[in-house]
Amino acid sequence: MLRVNIIGAGLAGLSAAVRLAQMNIASALISVQTSERAQSVLAEGGINAAMNVSGENDTVQEHFEDTMRGGVCLADPGAVRGLTQEAPVIVQELLDLGVPFNMEGDALVQRRFGGQKKTRTTYARSSTGKALMTAMIDAARRYENTEQPLILRYPHHRFQELILENGACKGVWLQDTYTGKWIALAGPVILAFGGPNGLFPGRTTGTTANDAGGLATVFAQGVELANLEFIQYHPTTVQISGKRMLISEAARGEGGRLYVMRGGQKWFFMEEKYPELGNLMPRDVVSREMYTILRDPECQPPILLDLTGLPKKTWQKRLPDLRKEIRHYLNIDPARQPVPVSPGIHFFMGGILVDREHRTNIPNLYAAGECACQYHGANRLGGNSLLGALYGGRVAAQSIAKQDFAVQDLAAQSTVKEVAEVETPDAAAHSSAEAIVKTSADPETLPADSSDFSASAAEELAKILSKGLGIIRDETGIDEALRELDAFGRRLQQSGKRTETEKRRLKLAEAMLLCARERKESRGAHTRADFPARDDENWQKTTAAVFKEGKIHISFREIPVLESPGNTIESNRTIESIRK
Repeated sequence: MLRVNIIGAGLAGLSAAVRLAQMNIASALISVQTSERAQSVLAEGGINAAMNVSGENDTVQEHFEDTMRGGVCLADPGAVRGLTQEAPVIVQELLDLGVPFNMEGDALVQRRFGGQKKTRTTYARSSTGKALMTAMIDAARRYENTEQPLILRYPHHRFQELILENGACKGVWLQDTYTGKWIALAGPVILAFGGPNGLFPGRTTGTTANDAGGLATVFAQGVELANLEFIQYHPTTVQISGKRMLISEAARGEGGRLYVMRGGQKWFFMEEKYPELGNLMPRDVVSREMYTILRDPECQPPILLDLTGLPKKTWQKRLPDLRKEIRHYLNIDPARQPVPVSPGIHFFMGGILVDREHRTNIPNLYAAGECACQYHGANRLGGNSLLGALYGGRVAAQSIAKQDFAVQDLAAQSTVKEVAEVETPDAAAHSSAEAIVKTSADPETLPADSSDFSASAAEELAKILSKGLGIIRDETGIDEALRELDAFGRRLQQSGKRTETEKRRLKLAEAMLLCARERKESRGAHTRADFPARDDENWQKTTAAVFKEGKIHISFREIPVLESPGNTIESNRTIESIRK
């Protein structure tokens, strides 16, 4: 029986598992933490879909155009076309699962989000991620609690390495974080372990439980990555203990206004500079404006988010959770007092390079969700991340269903020779050919532990990366960061404390910096002070990074052409108009 190994139990992983189960294909859902603690739970604002419920004549075509424009035409238009066409179907399916989206009577309610000309973000108050995850967890349980389960949970299991044979993925190494036991599971793999927040502790809105160990490991194993230079700084975050707290874009979607004091007067700078969308310009634009304003001697920091004009009904029906969080963490009532905000790292547009079927450069290996580079190009629109995770997970599942896997041969063909029965969530569901076990008593045969990156090393690495990968960059700063990174690695090596995990993460960090140095233009979330112009002729390409023969290789790939049967010319004219 074919069984797919899914690394990550957030929205992308759950989506893949449920879709596989619907096609009668079993999966192992593998994660260190339970789904209830996945990164996806933290998403607040909403999920985009052109449902046209606001009387604005919204269309899938306009959602497509806004997404391509927001990503500065760096995403694969064919993939974005699929995403936006499927969005209304996905939202309807979520409604059918019982997601408590905001409604007025029987009618769905949507809100406006940044970078979009129409109101198309469906939401559940200001806890949309939690609502979606609850529904998807329930959907998965229907396939878990059966006599022959199609979804098998592996909680508290850490992904360690891919099992690679003859250039193809044959399975995964895992470690039980409770017992220390190592096991290898055969079968195709979907990576859905989220973004590398752990490279930037204290500087991101995401959980640092997403420690970048998985991405660093597969990069070291030859998995190709892309667009690592594109890191989204969300404009409205605040510092709390250990991380940045997000003030959801929903706050501005409901009427929140950014201002700074200048000459003793409130200056609503976004509304003055960008009269069409104002405070709802794409996040890269707002963050750059805030960066510049905070360095203007005529302006008096901090920048403030004014929510005091929002109606009482909005706080009660649309943003109650956000108000509660702000009061709890900041001791500020946003209904009565403006909130001081500043940009913080929020999302990684780059990641594992996948095609439209979510296949990687390694056969039998797929990726979905934030760990994959797809849909968002140079900058992500708010409301497209939950959509991308759900859609990407199901596309990866459908892609696997099309393949002819001889899963019973995968383990037997592996160089991992010792085969035995192993205790699992349902031992009877695993044959000896599908599960391979070794213990820590035989360390020479096991891959390196990917959980041992020290807090002090992580903080040092974050400081170095922040110098080269800030909101505004230049080659001098990037080169300085590369030199510091090299010196840091040498110090770790000389001290005898550099673990295999640290070595791999340093390589991932180096690849991010090299991607930023090689892209000699400004586009979306990548702004170069020394190359301030956007250059479509030379740089409207995907940045690709691969580690082979002991070196990091950076190259650039052409963006795939949008294929639309019978209308290819017109479709590509649309892309050309978006570029302009």
